[in-house]
Amino acid sequence: MAGVPEGADGLAVAPPWADARGARALVAAHGFEWLDDLMAVPGPAAQALAQSWCFEWIAQFGMGRGPGWAPGLTGLRLIRLLAHSATVLADLSPDHSATLAKSYAQCVARHVLFLVRRTDTLAPGLPRFEALCATVLAVVSLDGLNDVAPDLIDRALDSLARDCAVMIDAGGAIEARNPEELQDIFVLLVWVVEALEARARSYPGPILVATHRMAPTLRALRHSDGGLARFHGGGAGMADRLGHALAAAGLHLPGPSGLHMGFARLAVGRSSVIVDAAAPPLGEAALRAHASTLGFELTSGRRPVIISCGSGVAFGGEWYHVGRATAMHSTLAIPGYSSSRFARSKMGAKPDADQDVAEETLQSVPQKVTAQRGIGPQGPSLIASHDGYVPTHGLTHVRRMNLSPDGRTLVGEDTLAAMTADDRTRFSRMLSQSGQDQLSYQLHFHLHPDVEPELARDRASVALRLISGEIWLFRAPGGGDILLEPSVFLETAQLGPRGTQQIILSCAMMDYASQTSWVLAKTQDTPNGLRDLVPDARLTLD
Repeated sequence: MAGVPEGADGLAVAPPWADARGARALVAAHGFEWLDDLMAVPGPAAQALAQSWCFEWIAQFGMGRGPGWAPGLTGLRLIRLLAHSATVLADLSPDHSATLAKSYAQCVARHVLFLVRRTDTLAPGLPRFEALCATVLAVVSLDGLNDVAPDLIDRALDSLARDCAVMIDAGGAIEARNPEELQDIFVLLVWVVEALEARARSYPGPILVATHRMAPTLRALRHSDGGLARFHGGGAGMADRLGHALAAAGLHLPGPSGLHMGFARLAVGRSSVIVDAAAPPLGEAALRAHASTLGFELTSGRRPVIISCGSGVAFGGEWYHVGRATAMHSTLAIPGYSSSRFARSKMGAKPDADQDVAEETLQSVPQKVTAQRGIGPQGPSLIASHDGYVPTHGLTHVRRMNLSPDGRTLVGEDTLAAMTADDRTRFSRMLSQSGQDQLSYQLHFHLHPDVEPELARDRASVALRLISGEIWLFRAPGGGDILLEPSVFLETAQLGPRGTQQIILSCAMMDYASQTSWVLAKTQDTPNGLRDLVPDARLTLD
C-alpha cells in the first residue's frame, strides 16, 4: 500500500493471514497476536512490518467482512489496535499519513459498532470480557464515539459489571481454573479502570471489586520467574504485562482458605512450587480442562525446572488430546489411564474454538479431592489426595510435599492405596481380570526444555543443570526405577512442539497399598546467592 513501509530490508513479507490454516491460526492472525509480538521487538524494521500488515488488513477486511469478524475475536483485535495506535501511526509517509490515519480511525469505529450489535450473543467468558472491555476503551479513547451514542459506555459498563459479579467468585477465581485466562481478564479490567479514572469517569463497583479479588489469586499463581503456572490450557502468560497490572491494582491480602483457584503454592526464597489441588472443572469449562489433579511445577529463580507439558490446542487435534492426559503432567499416572475420563462432547463447537480438533470433554472427574497446607519448622508443606482412580482400579492417590526452609530441597511422597473394603474388592478384581499379579504405575517429572538432565551410571539419581548454572539432583530413596525418557513442551508462542525430557519413576503395586518417596535438591556447590544473568531468547528482526 502506498505510504506504508515494507518489511525488513525493504522486502515485502507475507502477512500471517495469507496462509493461516486451522481455527487457532486464524485466531492468531485476525486477532493481531503478531502485532503484540512485533511491538515487543525494538527497532524500525519491526515497526515498519507492523504498519504494513495493519494497513493491508484494513484494506482487505476493514469494512467488516471476512474470517476475523466474530465478536470475541473482534474485541481482541480492537484492544490491540487501540494499544498500539501511537506506534502504528508514527513515522508514516507525509504524503499519505492523513489518509492512513483516517482509515485507521474509521476501522476502529467500525469495530465498536460491530461489537455493540453482537456482544450480547456471546456466552459469558473471556471473549465476552474482551468485547466489552474493548468497547469501553474505544469510547474512552475516541470522544467522537460517545457523541454518536451517549449511552454506549454506560451500557457496556453495566454488562461488564454483571459479568464480573457472576463470573469471578469471592476468591478471585473463574470456573475454567485456567491461570492465563484469569490473567487476561484481570489485565483487561485494570486497563478499563485506569482509562476511566484518567478521564475522571465513574464506573460500577463490581468491576473494582473483581480486580481486588483476582489480584491475590494471580500473585499466588505466579512462579518465582513471574510466569504463571501452566494448567488447564493456560501458558505462562505475559509476566511484564501482569506485573504492571498487579502494581496498578495495589496490594491485597490472599484469602484464608490456603488454596487459590484450587491451586496450592509452596514458596521459599528463590523456589516456587505450585500444585493443582482440586478437581478439574465441569460444564463448558471441561472442554479445555486437563486431567492434572495433583500435578505440580517447580521453578528456581528465573528458570522453570519441573513443568506441565502445556496445551497442545495450537498444534492440532492429536496434540490437543495428548496434552490433556494425566501422564503429560508431573504427577502419578497409571499407564493407559487418566485421573479424569474423557468423552466426546455433546455441546457444539464455539465460534472461537478450534474447529479442526474434535471437541472432547471431561466426562468424570475425581469426586473427592482433599488438600491441607501447613507451615512449620521444616518449611511449607502440602498433603493432598484424589479418588480419580477409584472407579477403574479402586485406588486413591495421596501426595505429600515439603519445601525446606531455605527453598533448596523439595521432598515428595506418593501413596497409591485401596482405602475401603469395596476399593480392595475392586482392586483385586481388576488384577484378576488383567491376568497380572501387580499393577505398574509411574511418577512423571517433565523437565523444561532448557534443563539438561544427566542420569547417573548407577541409575540412582538424575542431575539437572539449569542455564543459570544451578544444579538440582533428583533421587528416589523410597525405591522405584529411575528412567529418563522423551517428553514434549507445548508452548503456544512457539511454531511447534518443543522436544524435552522427563524423569519417570517406575513402580509396582502388589498389595493394597504402595508408597514411594523422592527428593529434588540443589547440590551443595550451588550458592544460595547465585545471580542469573543469562538473557532470555528474544525475537529479533535485523
